[in-house]
Amino acid sequence: MTTLADPVPGGRPGDVERATALGGELAAAGVHGVVLAYVDTAGIGRVKAVPTGKLASAAAWGVGMSPVFDTFLANDAIVTTEALGSPDGDLRLYPDLDRLVVLAGQPGWAWAPVDRVTQDGDRHPGCSRTFLRHVVADAARVHGLAFRAAVEIEWAVGLDAAPAGEFVPAATGPAYGATRQVELSEYTADLLAGCAAQGVDVEQIHPEYAPGQFEISVGALDPVAAADRSVLVRQTVRAVARRHGLRVSFSPAVVAKGVGNGGHLHLSAWRDGVNLHAGGDRRHGMTADAEAFAAGVLARLPALTAVTAPSPASALRLRPSQWAGVFTAWGLETRECAVRLVRGTAGRRAEQANLEVKPVDLAANPYLALGCVIAAGLDGVASGAVLPEESTGDPVRLGAGEAAARGVRRLPSSLAAAVAEFRADEVLRAALGPVLADAVTAVRQGEIDAVDGLDDDQVAAAYRWVY
Repeated sequence: MTTLADPVPGGRPGDVERATALGGELAAAGVHGVVLAYVDTAGIGRVKAVPTGKLASAAAWGVGMSPVFDTFLANDAIVTTEALGSPDGDLRLYPDLDRLVVLAGQPGWAWAPVDRVTQDGDRHPGCSRTFLRHVVADAARVHGLAFRAAVEIEWAVGLDAAPAGEFVPAATGPAYGATRQVELSEYTADLLAGCAAQGVDVEQIHPEYAPGQFEISVGALDPVAAADRSVLVRQTVRAVARRHGLRVSFSPAVVAKGVGNGGHLHLSAWRDGVNLHAGGDRRHGMTADAEAFAAGVLARLPALTAVTAPSPASALRLRPSQWAGVFTAWGLETRECAVRLVRGTAGRRAEQANLEVKPVDLAANPYLALGCVIAAGLDGVASGAVLPEESTGDPVRLGAGEAAARGVRRLPSSLAAAVAEFRADEVLRAALGPVLADAVTAVRQGEIDAVDGLDDDQVAAAYRWVY
């Protein structure tokens, strides 16, 4: 007879006993339910939840959810691929107990990210969290590399009482202005308190450029934990806002014109505990492998945008001269370049030096985005790629000849163009595997079809509140 404590496919030894103890601790602390969270191909956070008393059962057997969600669109329509999109089959969601946290902004609830496993105990080939874990493991095995990563979170704060569907900024102050910070100080103070209670290491929080916009930056972790943290932070930003009568949008373009919300990736490669982006003999202190990694990312950016800027609304943000990084250019602390080398403060560069990848927004599934960026960088390491001449200032000012000499070109200006680049990129498709790669192209094409005939204002409105 099989019992709850027996080893099962998908679970890890000791998880059931640990979940039983955790369930008791959570219940004693007044926690009634656990949110089981993942992000689909369209970049939408999806959840199931279990009562606290069922956490041990979830750790042992998982919680059922259809694989059809791999091909859901942002509007909840469904597309299909050869492997996905049918009503057949089931998956099991297994909570990662190492990431379990009590939600400070949602009293009575805890949260955990999940791995998705088939009923036969195999890792689901469409699970983006598993994909990222495999990319990181391969980097360690083949190249001896580890990574530290962080995802910047930008969002627009609106009034919850605004007319249905509309965005009315909840703050009137200017970009980076003290007025805006004061106007929403109670909300942001509670947000900081919530992050601290959840163990989230916040580096800074500040008013950003666009109306009602804020940004929070968090400390770097290994890539899987960094992606988990980005999902948790967004859950917290949203929940705390609702308790203050506010509504938030992480959409790349809350409105059609102006600066949108980014989700820039910060990434550094390490070997044997040493940061490869500092102390080397290449430009600005990079080592040969750090430069090759950056060159690999830069070379594949046109295709990467199908993953890192995957919404029709993303194209409204990816415009020149708005610090969105829309040219295949790199530079030292140059915020108009798609790949920005961050050296860090003198005296701390061995700890702080990293790459910032800018054409990324929060419509992106963070597991897919980080996994594909790392895969692109590793291809550069494997080939010994070299960065072209660096750029300073705004690349839009380069003449055609100079741009061509530096390999600087405009990133795809539409999602359709990005998907065409992605379809032709064998490195990214191979890293993802056929199931995930086909899901990416099918979902992106579905989003393109969904907005066919809409103008920019209608596209912005369609995606305003979904991310």
